[in-house]
Formats: sequence, C-alpha cells, structure tokens
Amino acid sequence: MQRYFVNERAKDNRFFIDAEDRHHIVKVMRMEIGDQIVCVDSEGKSAVCKIAEITDEQVVADVVQWKDEQSELPISITIASGLPKGDKLEWIIQKGTEMGAYEFLPFSASRSVVKWDEKKAAKKIERWQKIAKEAAEQSHRAFLPEVVSPISFKTLLKKSNDYDYKLVAFEEESRNGETSNFSATLQQLKKGESLLMVFGPEGGLTEEEVQLLRENDFSLCGLGPRILRTETAPLYALAAISYHIELLR
Repeated sequence: MQRYFVNERAKDNRFFIDAEDRHHIVKVMRMEIGDQIVCVDSEGKSAVCKIAEITDEQVVADVVQWKDEQSELPISITIASGLPKGDKLEWIIQKGTEMGAYEFLPFSASRSVVKWDEKKAAKKIERWQKIAKEAAEQSHRAFLPEVVSPISFKTLLKKSNDYDYKLVAFEEESRNGETSNFSATLQQLKKGESLLMVFGPEGGLTEEEVQLLRENDFSLCGLGPRILRTETAPLYALAAISYHIELLR
C-alpha cells in the first residue's frame, strides 16, 4: 500500500494531501475515490486511509484504522559524511534512510574534492530531501530523516556536543585491527540515546582532522578488516547497528 508523509496531524480523522504527493496519487498512481493509502503524520503515527475527495488542490483521505508500527531504530543515528564526489551522497542518503538513519550531516573535509556551491544549495538540498522522503516511504519508515545543509568541519565539531555518543570510522584503525570501540559503543547505547558517526570523503580524514576529533571526545573505530569506500562504510555501520540492537536482542 502506497505510503505518504503528511506534515501535520489528522484533523477530525482526515488527512489533507497536496503538492507533489497529490500529483503522485492522481497522475502517477491513478488512484480514485475509495482507494486506500497509508498516511504518516508529523508525529510518526501512521494510519490506513481511504480516499474520500480529489480536487484540483488536494486529496482528502479518511482514516480507516490507525496502525501500531515499530519500524524505527530505538536510537537516533546521524551519519556525517565528508562531501564525496558524484552521486555518492545521494546513494548514502537513499540506502541509509532504508536502513534507519535519523539524520544526514554532510560536511566539507580537507580532502573533499567537491566544493560546496551556495548558489546551487537550495536545489541540491531539495533533491537530497526528496530522495530521503521516497526511501522512507518505500521502506515504511515512521519518521522522515532530515538532510542538513553541508557544514564546515569546525561547525561539525561544535554540533557534536548535541550527541550522547560520537564515533569516527578511521581506516588506520581497521588496518591496525581495532574492533572494540565500535562494539563497546553499541553495548552501551540505550533506547532514546543518540549516536553521531563521522566518515571521511574518498581520500579519508587528515591526521589534523582526526586529532581535532579526538580532542572533542570522539572515539576512533575500525569497521572490520577490510577498507570500505566512503559510500559503503555508513551502510556497513547502520547494518551492524540494526543487527546488534534489533535482531541480536
């Protein structure tokens, strides 16, 4: 059943869907009055709904049954990625959303080949958020992850104070056989807590960046014996977190 995120709560057990989602329902899915969809409100509550009205401005859907779903990770995972080349960040956002990430935080690293263009920022962020929205609908998420506008490394360090746990995936730690920090952090995480994980761009993080992260209470961790690409490492981490917290327990 097709899923749609609605930016507000239901009014009198009715959802009002407009803009692109209305277009998708009417023009793409070719739905009619009486067809059913799933609506997710601003608080993450979902309901099976029946389309009651279709106008030129909106689709009105009546709640048939509220659903009791548990599709979110019990902890909040933020993926901070050093700006990579090409469409790699789009891949991270799409697949990371499917795997339960709470937020995506791109940042400009010393070795980022891509330089952030403020003139093109609005369109880029809009596209990233759309990718996250479509992935959240496809994977039956109850929460729509936020994709933050790229920030500087300095701002990343300041923002890191907002999280309960902070890890840096560092390839040198993998080469040295370090496996305990990642595992130990997962053992400590409790429901409702937050974890910020930092991943470097294609060229990795510089020694200076790593030292600054250490000084700001980040723990360095390896992700197994193999060196992972910048677009692979966040997905490996999310899969490991999901297994440990949702399946193993």
